[in-house]
Amino acid sequence: MGWIIALVVGGVAGWLASLVMNRDASMGIFWNIVVGCVGSIVGNAIAGPLLGITGSVQEFSITGLIVAVLGAVVLLGVVNLIQRGRVR
Repeated sequence: MGWIIALVVGGVAGWLASLVMNRDASMGIFWNIVVGCVGSIVGNAIAGPLLGITGSVQEFSITGLIVAVLGAVVLLGVVNLIQRGRVR
């Protein structure tokens, strides 16, 4: 049951982050889930040591969702920087 909650919360976090970063049109549901779940890991790595806040997408909580969204925004920002540097 925990992995189903992780997929749903990760998808919501990835979707919210893609709205913030204005990438919603280029991402599908699969990438929203991936970005949200990986963003949760990034968010915990950043917010844990700096702010003492941790959250998990495996159990739904507002803190976990906020940490996942912030981590996903950071992740999408890094992806934007990498894609901007490539020659098309």
